[in-house]
Amino acid sequence: MTEPTVSTLPFPSAGPRDVLTEILRSKAGQLLAQAVEAEAEQWLAEHAGIVDDQGHRQVVRNGHLPSRAVLTGIGPVEVVQPRIRDKRPAEGREKFTSKILPPYLRKAQSVEELVPWLYLKGISTGDMQQALSALLGPAAEGLSASTVQRLTRQWEAEFKVWQGQPLTGKEYVYLWADGIYFNIRLEEEGNDRQCILVLMGATAQGKKELIAITDGYRESKQSWMELLLDCQHRGLTVAPKLAVGDGALGFWAALDQVFPTCRKQRCWMHKTGNVLNKLPRHLQAKAKSMLHNIWMAATRVEAVKAFDLFLETFRAKYPAAVECLQKDRDGLLTFYDFPAEHWAHLRTTNPIESTFATVRLRHDKTKGNGSRSACLAMVFKLTQSAAQGWRLLNGAEILPEVLAGIAFEDGVKKVAA
Repeated sequence: MTEPTVSTLPFPSAGPRDVLTEILRSKAGQLLAQAVEAEAEQWLAEHAGIVDDQGHRQVVRNGHLPSRAVLTGIGPVEVVQPRIRDKRPAEGREKFTSKILPPYLRKAQSVEELVPWLYLKGISTGDMQQALSALLGPAAEGLSASTVQRLTRQWEAEFKVWQGQPLTGKEYVYLWADGIYFNIRLEEEGNDRQCILVLMGATAQGKKELIAITDGYRESKQSWMELLLDCQHRGLTVAPKLAVGDGALGFWAALDQVFPTCRKQRCWMHKTGNVLNKLPRHLQAKAKSMLHNIWMAATRVEAVKAFDLFLETFRAKYPAAVECLQKDRDGLLTFYDFPAEHWAHLRTTNPIESTFATVRLRHDKTKGNGSRSACLAMVFKLTQSAAQGWRLLNGAEILPEVLAGIAFEDGVKKVAA
């Protein structure tokens, strides 16, 4: 496996910096290179089924991006990342962007920002001092495993305070809900993995906010009910206009009881994966393209035609795939009753999925958190950090109209007769 090049720029003088350079290359440098390479390989594996008529893969490696420097306490570190090329037509291409080394990560501003970042990427508390010393130089000499553990306890305390913050006066136009599963190494409570329930919302100003994080029993109705009732108890009394989620029946059942007027939109990303899993590999590329034609249709009428075409194409030989799609027909097309500017945000739970992709990567490296409380604290702290890069919703100026109950048809505001 080819690893991205990680090297340090020359320094004007020798001395202690040579030792730190060696640590950087042997520890943080290797970890960074392996993590970025693994992320690229995972992306390629997920898109391996996309081929042209001749069977050639359409998403392939294409060398490396130009090197860029990440500023650290010992000077700039030059990083070369893998480049991935999507050879499909422009309208169907997907851009690979590293979440480990995102474009905005240009410098390490403080230990507080670096510690959760390194922790996320799989650095253990025992190795944290070496990694921080490599990145920050002498400023990190006093840090130790116990220092990191104290910081983790501080995160847990911050999380408990955040959990009780009032939501009085808050109004969310849209909700995104999902359940993320993690492994817990040091606690044995049956064979079930810990399920973190996550609720995000979009305000009338178009800002995405983290509303609630808690752990539950799978994605049961009771677990979601407790989360939604807690939000209501803290002051979230105005029902959102639309909730976006996957096929977890527990969430939808709880939503019906707590916010019965809130409409439902099924996540197309989850649904696409569920449908493709019921089809043979050689048909998945074709089926994915047909599903893409449904949710990318300009109007509901066109979407219904594309929907029916998929059902007719696969009904005879693959009834399980057809039933998987058919049973959520109405919920998959709800977004057509909302502004077209918002469709990109409403068709999937991507606001949650993209945030937690690197959290999952961290768990794969370390085989899970040590305890349930540590897992919750880590998720909370890293989501807080990720929230700094969340952008406003497209068409934010239209959100007050949606909140006011103005009707839309095929993404366009209805004109009063």
